[in-house]
Amino acid sequence: MKDLSDFDPNSVGNPNNNIFGLPFTEEEARLIILPIPWEVTVSYNAGTARAPEHIFNASLQVDLFDPDMREAWKQGFFMRPTDKKVLIKSDYLRKEAELYINYIAQGDIVEDNKFMCKTLKEINAGSLFLNNWVYEQTKALLEQGKLVGLLGGDHSTPLGFFKAIAEKHGDFGILQIDAHCDLRVAYEGFIYSHASIMYNALKEIPELKKLVQVGIRDYSESEFDYILNNKERLVTYFDKDIKERQYEGQTWRQITDEIVNHLPEKVFISFDIDGLDPKLCPHTGTPVQGGFETEQVFYLFKRVLQSGRKLVAFDLNEIGVSHDERDENVGARCLFKLCNLLMASNS
Repeated sequence: MKDLSDFDPNSVGNPNNNIFGLPFTEEEARLIILPIPWEVTVSYNAGTARAPEHIFNASLQVDLFDPDMREAWKQGFFMRPTDKKVLIKSDYLRKEAELYINYIAQGDIVEDNKFMCKTLKEINAGSLFLNNWVYEQTKALLEQGKLVGLLGGDHSTPLGFFKAIAEKHGDFGILQIDAHCDLRVAYEGFIYSHASIMYNALKEIPELKKLVQVGIRDYSESEFDYILNNKERLVTYFDKDIKERQYEGQTWRQITDEIVNHLPEKVFISFDIDGLDPKLCPHTGTPVQGGFETEQVFYLFKRVLQSGRKLVAFDLNEIGVSHDERDENVGARCLFKLCNLLMASNS
């Protein structure tokens, strides 16, 4: 273990150190955070591709004391630098996607425009590149015995990571915190859209035995039908239903224990920040009224660990960037909690 005798965890975060001001190198850290600067298929607000660097800066203001997991950080968290080539590719394809989305928004037919056909093909190829890149990066880290957390970017980013986790751990489940189902089929023509991540995961990863969605409050009729027709692998807790159950006297403890009981032994947390109340993250990609306070979500995560289930990895996505830095500050604290939980579950 690294000698921390000269490190003061109560002092201000040192910008010359790594994430949260921690003095670990990648080799020394047990948990590696992989930033994914990608937002090609976002369909509303952009900005999430640059969230990792903003969260890094905001993380220096996060106190290292977590009363639930007081010394988890001592095993080392390290965030890799943002890959500039991936960011440049995202920026280029994002501009192409904006032209394409504006075109189809006018009701025009893609097949009638050779340029738009080429653009769509190029964007889908770019998304496939990103999936493979994430898979290779996370697979290599897992083979080194590292714990891994992914930091987006939009919610299309973790598909390759899901596949690497499936190879490493076999059967697993995903606990998804989100305002959206993300069960659309090739949304807007983008095969690997941020709105299609969970559909693609269920389709392409047989080791994904259970997807449990929590906080859903914005979805299409086709997604609702998909949920009804796939009850063996998919359970959805709609925000409206959760709140009505609480209005009628059920406790959050009762509801969280029911949610946890649907999960298999190994759990991947996929946390779209828009699952929170948008007052906490107003610049997320697609904000929707309703949602959770952070402590409600943290309590759910805590109950997962207390149930004896093992947290194998996480992703945190759709964090916007803003002039008042509210989004990145909330995002940094969510990231710290997820890191602590992953460490505690693998102690």
